[in-house]
Amino acid sequence: MKQIKEKILEIAEIAKSCPENLQPICFETLLKYYLAELEPPSDKGRKNLLTGAQKPGESEVKSSSVKSEIQEGAKQEDIKESDLHLKVRKFMEKEGVTIAQINNLFYKQGDRILPLFDNLKTTKMAESQVRVTLLQCLINALAAGEFQAQPDAVRNECTQRKCYDGANFMANFRNNKTLFDSEKIDRKTTSLRLSEAGKKELANVIKELQ
Repeated sequence: MKQIKEKILEIAEIAKSCPENLQPICFETLLKYYLAELEPPSDKGRKNLLTGAQKPGESEVKSSSVKSEIQEGAKQEDIKESDLHLKVRKFMEKEGVTIAQINNLFYKQGDRILPLFDNLKTTKMAESQVRVTLLQCLINALAAGEFQAQPDAVRNECTQRKCYDGANFMANFRNNKTLFDSEKIDRKTTSLRLSEAGKKELANVIKELQ
């Protein structure tokens, strides 16, 4: 059991070297192959009778294929202007935001837009929450054109970034209501859309985080 525990910890360390969204897949795949190697010969033989005998080198081929899929999935790319929704291009033109500034903060991985920045450049929890919201609005707009974010998604990211103030979470939105195109913001609010003032503040945040 000690040997198994040590091996699992080793696999976990290997998985940590992959991008965060691929870590669970990498861990599960490597653990599956390791556990398969622990099966008694009789069990392996029984499985071969049911599924067909494994050809010499087939295990290595499968392992190589899995590694290739993980590496392919981990490919990171710059965001191109052709990736931008028309509304985002108009926003950038109006507010003087460049594609280089966008790529300094985000990167593309498959169909996903992911952040490169760690520091929100503020120590105030309320301001951090607002910045997370603005940047989530940008990510959503890059693909769909709508500068909006869901409070639940903002709450999750704030928790991860250790800037979640549960007692004042909705109040922080209301205290900055000029940034949002919403008549009423309360616990029932499921989406926050940026106003023109909000888009201007988003542009300021993009430039400040460079």
